[in-house]
Amino acid sequence: MKSVDDLTFTDDYMFGAIMQNEEICKGVIERLLHIKVEKLELITLQKDISPYYETRGVRFDVYVKDSDKIYDIEMQNREYQEIEKRSRYYQTMMDMDLLAKGASFKELKESYVIFICKGDPFKLGEPCYQTKTIFEHHPEKIFDDKTHKVFYNASAYKKETDPELYAFLQYVSTNIPEDDFTSEIFDKVEANKRDEKFRSEYMRCNIHDFDKLEEGKEIGIAIGKEEGLAIGEKRGEERAKFEAARNFLMENIPENVIARCTGLPVEKVRELAEELQSKA
Repeated sequence: MKSVDDLTFTDDYMFGAIMQNEEICKGVIERLLHIKVEKLELITLQKDISPYYETRGVRFDVYVKDSDKIYDIEMQNREYQEIEKRSRYYQTMMDMDLLAKGASFKELKESYVIFICKGDPFKLGEPCYQTKTIFEHHPEKIFDDKTHKVFYNASAYKKETDPELYAFLQYVSTNIPEDDFTSEIFDKVEANKRDEKFRSEYMRCNIHDFDKLEEGKEIGIAIGKEEGLAIGEKRGEERAKFEAARNFLMENIPENVIARCTGLPVEKVRELAEELQSKA
């Protein structure tokens, strides 16, 4: 975890805290999508969606609704593999969440999955990548299912022609505000870093996120493969889970949260906590 004083707008916890401000959130969406947002009905941070017990869930950075649209806004500080499939799964989970609450197909809202990346996710040098589905033999005809996936490459902000979006992407890339809107974000970031409540909540917050657990699993699998046995792979994965749980406990993360994030039974997490306490 970063020191509070080193946090910027692009860090998960700070990004969520700033985007809780409705005017800031509206301003970000309007700049990214070139639309006018009248009123946001819901801003949810770190929203977990797992419609069924067995399904692999997701945790959205910022999940926003207005009267007729849904937005998932993800801030990406590092490069993730298969970001295309990640966006596909996020889109699926958004729809399943709506349908699980009793909506019919015709009630599905227009939805946007938005990735704000500090680097170039597709290595094509563009500041923005927006996808669309067309009919193979009629490319002029769009398959309009009301879903949108948009990816921003902040490192290419100099190629952006829209002044407001240029300033926003530049701020994401450099942490230097250049207009009134990004200066307002910058000031709120600095104010949060001086706020004692924010500082204390950050220090005990749940360490984000699913990708951390995935990294631990990959390490565990690698350990298992080095042992050369299927049982070794399993043991390696379990070791990684316990190591992650131990790190979470040292950061005073609640036991039930650790169990959910690592997949360990809460009883095991409690035993590990007692072991650490006895050693202390």
